[in-house]
Amino acid sequence: MPDRECELCMSDIPAPDSPNAFLSARGDRHFDGLADKFEASLYGHLRGELRLSLLDRLLPEMLDLQGQPMLDVGAGLGQQAAWFVERGHAVTLAEPAAEMLERARQGISSLAAGSSASYVTAPLQELAEQAPGPWPLVVCHAVLEWLADPRAGLQHLASLMAPGGQLSLMVFNRDALRMSNVVKGNLEKALADRLEGKGQRQRLTPISPLTHDQLMVWAEQLGLQFEAVAGIRVFHDYLRRPPETDGDVETLFELEHRYCRSEPHWRLGRYLLYTFRRAEPEESPQ
Repeated sequence: MPDRECELCMSDIPAPDSPNAFLSARGDRHFDGLADKFEASLYGHLRGELRLSLLDRLLPEMLDLQGQPMLDVGAGLGQQAAWFVERGHAVTLAEPAAEMLERARQGISSLAAGSSASYVTAPLQELAEQAPGPWPLVVCHAVLEWLADPRAGLQHLASLMAPGGQLSLMVFNRDALRMSNVVKGNLEKALADRLEGKGQRQRLTPISPLTHDQLMVWAEQLGLQFEAVAGIRVFHDYLRRPPETDGDVETLFELEHRYCRSEPHWRLGRYLLYTFRRAEPEESPQ
């Protein structure tokens, strides 16, 4: 699944026939039929450019990248997978929306190293059978917040990792969503903590936005060791007006890069980017 933000309006998509038309049998948010919309509305705007710019810097800082095979869970349109393919990784893209996965395939096949990619049309919950690994590197960006049970989703991710392997996890930040609502004047909504989307309307608000504390508790319970965190877009989404000149954009990018890993700013990133490592099994005493 791609960068599915609450700013994306789906007004040109017909209303569903039933309230649960966009939800899977598991209660997860569906994204079939949205490849063109995501490509135009997200990656054609500054927020998408900024996200990719930050990841381009942060991933080499936060991961041990040695060209190891990797699994991209919820690969969406393939932007992140292409980044890894170009750096010598054999990438397996897993994505339940067939149209998006085909768009990713088309883009990656044009790369010089595109033959190192493979494709699995499946949701996270089915990857233990379809792409079991164990994987030395798993990437899962902007997926857990669209699941009815994000803790179970994290457990599935942990089960796919090799001992000592790393997980690059990015989630939609509930605290940032609260702050954004306050800035926009939605005070009662923020006070009542009514922040989740329902997966039924045409405006894409994540159904399970997450907090840093939630993830830390779950990770410890699942044997995932925390290694690093950064905020993605710690300033951009709170601007009262968008940058008006190229110089403004350049300054904003410099601010985002400078403070994305600094206290307290990372905590209000629209997304939180983590590195976790699966614990090595303890050796039995001789």
